[in-house]
Amino acid sequence: MSTSGQTGTSTAQTPRWSLIGPGLVVAATGVGAIDLVATLVAGSKYGYALLWCVVIGCVMKVVLVEGVGRYTLASGKTIYEGWSSLGWWTTAYFGPYIVVWGFVYGAAAMAGTGLPLHSLFPGLSVTQWGILSGLIGAALVFAGRYGIFEKVCAALVGIMFVTMVGAALVTVPHLPDMVTGLVPTIPDGGILYVLSLAGGVGGTITLAAYGYWIREKGWTTPVHMRLMRIDNRVAYVVTGVFVIATLIVGAELLYSAKIAVETGDQGLLDLSNVLADRYGQTMGTFFLVGFWAAAMSSLIGVWNGVSLMFADFVGHARKLPVDDPQRGSSGPWYKAYVLWLTLPPIALLLIGEPVWLILAYGVLGALFMPFLAVTLLWILNSDRVPSEWRNKLWSNVVLGLIAIAFFVLAVNELRTKIADAL
Repeated sequence: MSTSGQTGTSTAQTPRWSLIGPGLVVAATGVGAIDLVATLVAGSKYGYALLWCVVIGCVMKVVLVEGVGRYTLASGKTIYEGWSSLGWWTTAYFGPYIVVWGFVYGAAAMAGTGLPLHSLFPGLSVTQWGILSGLIGAALVFAGRYGIFEKVCAALVGIMFVTMVGAALVTVPHLPDMVTGLVPTIPDGGILYVLSLAGGVGGTITLAAYGYWIREKGWTTPVHMRLMRIDNRVAYVVTGVFVIATLIVGAELLYSAKIAVETGDQGLLDLSNVLADRYGQTMGTFFLVGFWAAAMSSLIGVWNGVSLMFADFVGHARKLPVDDPQRGSSGPWYKAYVLWLTLPPIALLLIGEPVWLILAYGVLGALFMPFLAVTLLWILNSDRVPSEWRNKLWSNVVLGLIAIAFFVLAVNELRTKIADAL
């Protein structure tokens, strides 16, 4: 594995804030356009009633990401090594998943970046802008230079944060209602919004990529455990503020005026139009830039992080040592998956996505979060990690609740995907 990023030995030697990075990358990658729209729709339907779900969602993701990071540092192995130690069934699931997921996600990610760029610069179509974004993203991460990649992600997070928090401040949030929204309640018909909002705060497969990013950063042993935990918590505080700001916009701008937005990326274009009508074209344009930053950060995060996971997956299958360069960002399998995310999905953008492929994508994707929660419970309560780094009671309780919540979401997602396909 490459460790081209800066190494960290103690917060006393290096300023703490300069050490934060991989967590911000995983959070930025996970909060994409679809997550923002889900939060906006929740705010537009229920006001602040589901604000508490955002907090719960951030806690859930902190626990999951910390578990991935703790296993990586305590064992000296990658998360895929941990999964493979549980039996053949993990490979039987993960192998098809990472191949199908990458093919479909590549097209979706490129289209997501194309929408705001087309609105800002209509000279090119959504598809043309999407393809160009995918090629730029591939060029950026192809060499596997983590330090450059992390800095670009941090810049995009800054743009996302400023635009969404700025939009929230412009709408003048109603603080008493926000406080009330921190009390757990489930409005009529809101149970799936509760689970989706909690589950959508900050990523799916990219949560597992965190273990690879900390290795790229140079954090490879239990000595870095404290740095990893600081990094993870700071990242999800930033994510929480960002998603709360999105909910505020939905509650103040849409709920109060009874304005509906579409699902999918189109919902953010709807919101930019609402902001432009209410506060002027400059505000609408400002928000479109933030929309692009959210979409682009997800694209390059996946192009880098999931490609690292694929390289590790192939390297394990070929029985290469865990520190073999071919299992990292300098190896051919990393680069091959970057191209897999970029080139074949262009065909989906041009001709459309077949129903069978979308069904497979939906089924495999819906199962990933329960898979991650259950396997972390298994791995972190076993002798695969030294006893001092195994789960404590509270970690087991939270991971158990997460597994149940995501299982319910998975069942609902599968039912919806199958119904849509039929």
